[in-house]
Formats: sequence, structure tokens, C-alpha cells
Amino acid sequence: MNTLLTTALDLARTGLPVLPLRAGKVPFGNCPTCTRNACGGRPHMKTPGPCTCPAPCHAWAAATTDPDVITSPPWARAWERAEAVAYHPGGAGLTVVDLDNPAAVAWAREILPATQTVPTSRGEHWIYQGTMRSVNAVRSGVDLKSSMSYARWRDHGTGTTVPLPDVVRALADKPAAARPVPANMVPAPAGGGCRHRTPAYLERGITMAEQRITTAHDAVHTTVYRTFLAVLSTHGRCGCLTDGHVARLFTAAQAKGESLRHCADAWANARTALGV
Repeated sequence: MNTLLTTALDLARTGLPVLPLRAGKVPFGNCPTCTRNACGGRPHMKTPGPCTCPAPCHAWAAATTDPDVITSPPWARAWERAEAVAYHPGGAGLTVVDLDNPAAVAWAREILPATQTVPTSRGEHWIYQGTMRSVNAVRSGVDLKSSMSYARWRDHGTGTTVPLPDVVRALADKPAAARPVPANMVPAPAGGGCRHRTPAYLERGITMAEQRITTAHDAVHTTVYRTFLAVLSTHGRCGCLTDGHVARLFTAAQAKGESLRHCADAWANARTALGV
């Protein structure tokens, strides 16, 4: 049996709703039946619709503990192409504090109560009992994954989960404007403002970029990068892009399963490619 499938079944038996991840640690795109939300689901808005699709569609909303679903032919085909197992923390009554760098880990060790801790490739996952809304970038290198989100499974780690502390819940209430913005995310103004025809031109461009990302049903990572490249090629040198515009693009990408780090990397790579 596929090793990932075996792991998924083992986790499901413990009550963790699981789903397969493809290359890039992102969920599988919607199947032809569900593409462009024809089934009624709305995964890009993070609100699952009344979809009975047997395939692992709709990202976190597809996560399940049902072994019959996990081993069904549509899922079996996905496991053959998968590169990792993920789970829906909120579906298991958990919250994952995703610490993405050593500085974030040091902050957690100083501020947060000890709990189950799982090493990751860049930092650690701290897992607590209790659910909350998921929020990315609550502080530098810190994401909160719980309801309507997924976390990659790595191992059981060490320690025992403890109740979700108020200090973590409070992070989700921090105003968005106060959260850190990745360095060099927005190009500096060059030449005194936008040289394009009207502000509506920029707005249409950002809206179209959001739609392009939202309607992608496969190759999401590539679509995000190419969309960022297109936006920057048109607006990257005139200083018209604001934090708000870029945040809209990042939000659309994250709703399709991209992590904040992947968004920041894709944006930086697009800027480098264009020299902006």
C-alpha cells in the first residue's frame, strides 16, 4: 500500500481529517465536475458548498476521517500523485501555531505555554487543543491554522497538547494594518505616481488578476507566479501598487492553498525577473 495512504489511514483512525497534497504542498485542484464551482462549492471563498464529489476537491473542505472515502478510486489516484499528507486542524478540534523561522520559534518559547511541538523544515508547529479562525502573518513568521485551513503532517513530535491559550487567540484579533508586510513587497514609487490612464485601469487589472488566480483549477503555483509577473510588468515601475493591492493578490493565492511564504517568494521572484 502507498506509504502516504497508510499514514492517512492511521491518522484518520485517531480522528484527524486528512487530505492529500500535491507538488508544492498544495491541495489538488477541483475535478472537471467541480471546476469553476459548477458543483455549488466556493473553495476560493473558504466556504464549502453542498458538494458530494467523490474526489479530494475543495482543499481543506475535502478532509475526511472516513476510510472508505480515503481508499476510494478517486482518492487512490490522488495518493499515487501526492507528495505529502495534510490534515484539517479545526476539524480535529486543534489549532496549529506555524512558526516559520528560528526567530519565531524563540518568540514562542518565551511567550507561549509549552505544548505538543513538531519540527518542520524551517521551524516548528505548536499544536493546541481548541479551534479558532485561521489567520496568516499574525506576526513575523507566525501563521495560525485551525478552522478552514490545513497543515502538513510531519510526525507526532514531542510533548502533550494543552488548551489553546488566550495569547494565541488574541493574535487573530490584531488589526491587519498592524501585521508585518514582507520586506520589499511593494515597489517604491518611481517618477511621481501612476502613469496609466485612470485609477480604474489599475483596479481592473488587480480584479482580473484575482479572478485568474481564483479560477485556476490546476498548476496553481505557476498561475500565481505568472499572474504576479503580469501585474508587476504593467504596474511595477510606476509606484501605483499599494500594500492593499498586493494583499488582495496574496489573499486570492492563499485561498487556493498557497502559503504566505510561497506568495512572498513568488512575488520576490517576479520582481527579480523583471528587475523592479
